[in-house]
Amino acid sequence: MPREPRTSPIVPSYGESSLADLSTSVLASLTHDEAGNVLGLPEADRACLLLIDGLGLELLSSHQAAAPFLAELAFNSRPATAGFPSTTVTSVASLGTGQPPAAHGMLGYQVAIPGTDRLLNGLHWPSDIDPADWQSQPTIFDRAAAAGLAAVHVSPGAYEKSGLTRAALRGARYRGSDSLGTLAALTADSLAESDRALVAAYHGDLDGAGHRYGVSSPAWVFQLAHVDKLAEQIASSLPYGAVLYVTADHGMVNVGPEDRIDADAPEFAALREGVAVLGGEPRARHVYAEPGAAADVLATWREVLGERAWVASREEAIKDGWFGPPSAGIEDRLAARIGDVVAACSGSTAVIASKAEPLESSLIGMHGSLTPAEQLVPMLTFSAR
Repeated sequence: MPREPRTSPIVPSYGESSLADLSTSVLASLTHDEAGNVLGLPEADRACLLLIDGLGLELLSSHQAAAPFLAELAFNSRPATAGFPSTTVTSVASLGTGQPPAAHGMLGYQVAIPGTDRLLNGLHWPSDIDPADWQSQPTIFDRAAAAGLAAVHVSPGAYEKSGLTRAALRGARYRGSDSLGTLAALTADSLAESDRALVAAYHGDLDGAGHRYGVSSPAWVFQLAHVDKLAEQIASSLPYGAVLYVTADHGMVNVGPEDRIDADAPEFAALREGVAVLGGEPRARHVYAEPGAAADVLATWREVLGERAWVASREEAIKDGWFGPPSAGIEDRLAARIGDVVAACSGSTAVIASKAEPLESSLIGMHGSLTPAEQLVPMLTFSAR
């Protein structure tokens, strides 16, 4: 039997301190809903939720000199857990709906469309799938508007009509921004123009720098400094009594050439045996087996990956709380989107597919798994009082 990884996975703290709990609590703090305010956030009339794509808590802690404003906010803060997989599609849906992945059904970067041999890529949405049908839970913006709050989303203009926006962030007035200065200005303006408001702002360039150049690279560190200034500018422009919350959708790890297990290479051909479709992403794989082959695929992936990944069956991953509280369960139609086998890489390992996924396989910085570097994200607060 292969040995288990030496460290234990960080199972997301759904219902206690996950991204879903953060957005739910922010909304509850604005509507004075004590029961929904799991995190006990201070009551306010206006709040901004700033999402910095890729800013894991460990990364922030390791680069305090580049981000003094955020580092100071982090000094007495507590972390949140991203959710599984720790990837943008899933985390944005958790923040956008206030629900864990098992409830909103956005269960990874690439997941099976049940009843087909196709994958749905949450960042490159297929034209024949209605985002509102795929993710049918109401969003926090829907709920904010119903409670009489102004609901605004400030993000790059190119994302306004994206499938992910329509699935997870619908219900807000969208304000397109394509520079850091514009993002700060539009966020400040959106908070100032209403007495009661929920404003969400998104910045994604730090994640892009990490993917392309690696975390801790000069490009990444310089970008972190820009992010720090962005947060400081938004904080300095808050109306009296408003609150700024800063978080991230996931952290990131660098994956070197020696850490890449290539499912498309002959030496790892066993990883394709009995597999109908390989989904997910290199750090968090959904493996969809051919009929009757699930048990053999599970055994093979455990044997080949050994300590380099936590490998579970669909049923085990659900029972162990990877996608949501086990007590809450998951609808069959959503569970079918999860791989028959789920592999969450430990350390800095990645299961790439160099032929099927050349772009994803070429990245330096990656994320998706259950390690502290990927799961733990900042949950920072600044009040204009």
